[in-house]
Amino acid sequence: MNFSEFEKTYVHHPFYKAPVGNKLHAKSWQTEAPLRMFLNNLNGEVAEDPENLIVYGGTGQAARSPEAARGIVRSLLQLEEDQSLLVQSGKAVGVVRSHPEAPRVLIANSNLVPHWSNWDHFNELKDRGLMMYGQMTAGSWIYIGTQGILQGTYETFAACGDKYFNGDMRHKLLVSGGLGGMSGAQPLAATMAGATFLGVEVDPARIRRRIDTRYCDKMTHSYDEAKAWVLQAVEKGEAVSVGLVGNIGDVLEKLLKDGVVPDILTDQTSAHDPVNGYVPAGLTLEEALSLRKTDPEKHKQLALKSMARHVGFMLEMKQRGSIVFDYGNNLREFAKQGGEKNAFDYKGFVPEFIRPLFFEGKGPFRWAALSGDPEDIRETDRALIEAFPEDKTMVNWLNKASEKVAFQGLPCRICWLGLGEREKAGLMFNDMVKKGKLEGPVVIGRDHLDCGSVASPYRETEGLRDGTDAVSDWPLLNLMANTCGGATWVSYHNGGGVGIGYSQHAGMVILIDGTERAERCIRRVLFNDPATGIIRHADAGYERALEMRDRFHLKLDD
Repeated sequence: MNFSEFEKTYVHHPFYKAPVGNKLHAKSWQTEAPLRMFLNNLNGEVAEDPENLIVYGGTGQAARSPEAARGIVRSLLQLEEDQSLLVQSGKAVGVVRSHPEAPRVLIANSNLVPHWSNWDHFNELKDRGLMMYGQMTAGSWIYIGTQGILQGTYETFAACGDKYFNGDMRHKLLVSGGLGGMSGAQPLAATMAGATFLGVEVDPARIRRRIDTRYCDKMTHSYDEAKAWVLQAVEKGEAVSVGLVGNIGDVLEKLLKDGVVPDILTDQTSAHDPVNGYVPAGLTLEEALSLRKTDPEKHKQLALKSMARHVGFMLEMKQRGSIVFDYGNNLREFAKQGGEKNAFDYKGFVPEFIRPLFFEGKGPFRWAALSGDPEDIRETDRALIEAFPEDKTMVNWLNKASEKVAFQGLPCRICWLGLGEREKAGLMFNDMVKKGKLEGPVVIGRDHLDCGSVASPYRETEGLRDGTDAVSDWPLLNLMANTCGGATWVSYHNGGGVGIGYSQHAGMVILIDGTERAERCIRRVLFNDPATGIIRHADAGYERALEMRDRFHLKLDD
């Protein structure tokens, strides 16, 4: 299709939307798929701030600039099946020769030589228009709205309940900060797990968005009203979520003074970025936004001090009996820089609750219906429940999600599947497309937060048995395995979740279009991708991962 015609309908900044239906605009589904998912990332129903191309996570972008976004779209409309598009930090920079089972798009975001891998150097380049922050699924075009992290958050809260409360979260108060693109999953995940939830967010628009999308039940600007609501709900054992407009540090201080000690306490503010993410105590949102522009260094120092105070209150809550865990936003590290020397006296969520799933190659398997028809998701939900009836956690999740999760942009779903299961699901979906049981192709991807795709010493790889927390060979191997396996697009990023210099991670997405080509790629990619996670954890010495490695013959005989 002519770009100017396509642009009028789908690429009118900041109003982006993905085409739906079975009409091709690009030259094949292999290029139509990344085109639709890129535009879906920037859809106002999905993205937190389309005006600035920000999808989620404070400053996580899908493209570097409106001009770069148009360049990506223009390239995808023209791309052939024997070509691969190179995207460097949100800008299409070239095309190379490849073949039909190679990735159509190769993406690298925010990567810097280690000595220069820090926010100061990154921001210098960003200010000159030379780089963008890709977060995890923002810059890899597979963000699916708040649902994308919802099941993982539900799994985490449920695992916390199993570990500390015998699986019963009724009459339990869970408190956290942040209700943005990722953190906005917390209220619904908490109530799905059976808890009462209080979420504190400085931006009222973010809470309203969670109310509108049915992720949060109530909203107030009043601390006293919020406290009364949640305490009443706790007493009755009601799974109710409340969004309170305020600063999380200030609210924790008030709770301590009032003797209200949450059963569970965590945080998902954008603490990974002390300049453009976290809002310091003592500043309104508007004052913080202004200070970021006029004096970013002052904002950073205020944020670091505020984070230290914030974590200090969390540690006090821990002393009084709260179950406290870090939720992967690098709050502890920046609190330490701000003066809280005991910031790491509580663990992260991966070693606390999630790592055993990684030993079996389990992780956040997600898919999107390119047709735009919600019935395609309902059909795949039913197919998965029939295919894996023994997985009670997954079946329970899919049933709850179908009732409670509002789609944002293209209809999507997520569930956690392991090695063998992902391949089985992918082949099943491919057969459904082939037989016309779905209205159109789907794409399968995942969060970068997966069993073998990330090195993040303060999050996914925190406290590994063999001390290899910071070894980033593993996500590079995952990237290469998915590239040679035939993923439809692959990506490699720096900093997602925890900030520039603190993580490296790989992403992949594969087209499911009912073809024999797709079947061949599925058998390689959806096996290789989780297999690298088992290999990684087996190498670190975990017994269950060693068992899985041997079961699936992932190592040659010595």
